[in-house]
Amino acid sequence: MVHLRSNGANVEVSDDPDRAAYRASLGIPDDAASCHTAIVDGYAIEGHVPATAIHRLLAERADVVGVALPGMPADSPGMGGDESTWALQPVVAVGRDGTLTAFTY
Repeated sequence: MVHLRSNGANVEVSDDPDRAAYRASLGIPDDAASCHTAIVDGYAIEGHVPATAIHRLLAERADVVGVALPGMPADSPGMGGDESTWALQPVVAVGRDGTLTAFTY
């Protein structure tokens, strides 16, 4: 949350006892699962996705469900590590058919 807020996002937090079902309802497959799911301007954001990737997604308006940073990489935003490593995170675009492709940002 701190990372997103420091990059201009308004963040509202709620807990969902069945996150897996919520994630699936948004079209995020288990292969892309992480610890947080967000909705930003109609896109699903899964995990500790760097703000720069979210900004690119919103600017380009890609025809995808959203983007994800699967798992919980220790050097991702909000998990520690050096900010200079965040651009190296393996963010993926989640296609409408559930396919995952590299998302360069």
